[in-house]
Amino acid sequence: MTLDIETIGIADLFGPSSPARDRTDAKIMAAASGIGFMAVRDFPGDDWLTPQRRAQLLRVFALPDAEKQKLLRWNFDRSKKNVYRGWFPLQPAAVSYKEGIDMGPDLAEPGLVDAADASVSDDPLCEPTPLPAEDALPGWRAAAADYYRAMETVGNALMRSIARGLGLPETIFDACFEGGISTLRLIRYPLRDASAGVDTSGPEFSVVHKGETRTIIGREHADSGFVTLLAQDGVEGLQAKNLAGEWIDVPPANGTLAVNFGQLLERWTGERVRATRHRVIAPKTARFSIPFFYEPRVDAEIAPLPLTGTDIFEPFLYGDYLWEAATNFVEMSGIKHLRQPRRAKAS
Repeated sequence: MTLDIETIGIADLFGPSSPARDRTDAKIMAAASGIGFMAVRDFPGDDWLTPQRRAQLLRVFALPDAEKQKLLRWNFDRSKKNVYRGWFPLQPAAVSYKEGIDMGPDLAEPGLVDAADASVSDDPLCEPTPLPAEDALPGWRAAAADYYRAMETVGNALMRSIARGLGLPETIFDACFEGGISTLRLIRYPLRDASAGVDTSGPEFSVVHKGETRTIIGREHADSGFVTLLAQDGVEGLQAKNLAGEWIDVPPANGTLAVNFGQLLERWTGERVRATRHRVIAPKTARFSIPFFYEPRVDAEIAPLPLTGTDIFEPFLYGDYLWEAATNFVEMSGIKHLRQPRRAKAS
């Protein structure tokens, strides 16, 4: 079992059943059940993973502050209606020192929210995403939508591979992800202002890495959901905890996505897939990150899979789980009371 992060070519996942696809499935399952982290390359949409193409998405951070403020969430501007999607600003006293925007499926399919099922249309998890005006960032929406669709395709291919690796029908997850609420997040981690009056000398804020004291700008955590597809900007800083409990660097190579598996997929698969803890330590320059959280429908029922030797759990709705988990993060603080659990119906 490897202690390092493997880069896996996944082109064969997008073709028919073959020995080559079987070998790729085996590599993915080994990473998923081992370190719980991998990098992938060679897939539709991988042309986005160059500095020039990523820069098209990251233009959003060059918006004037007045334009960013139009996109703020309710917990940062109480005049706004959106509480889950939208812009989160820098919070100087927080360990996780970042700003960015969370976008939902209506980015890729405008009008999707208006046509939503009535049973979920009032759910804040399905709210429309506030987006920059076209004249503020010409062409940006189209680029972000194209990237979103590309990541949905990769996420689906990986979930089918995991299903095959578990010995289950490859489409067993598909129904849950039809009409999913996957999130595209763009993040900027600036260098922390030394004059901001925040004491960063404590263990929450700093670690020793390769003999140097480094500031933590993204605190240690495991993602709460299913699969995260992360495009890095070529700047180091992301680290994952390997099976020996050591922090190892996740290489920010062009043409690759870092992939980690979330706590809910770990639970759903009876811990056959592993959710890995990771963190971000400050590099020498500002760092940008583009995670895509591949997620199912808000009303998808998460029930035990037909796997032997795994614990049975009470079925629950994805939206209920997501809201409870996501609202614990600092950029979502103060909104937990705005949604009540919908709960899965007793079978």
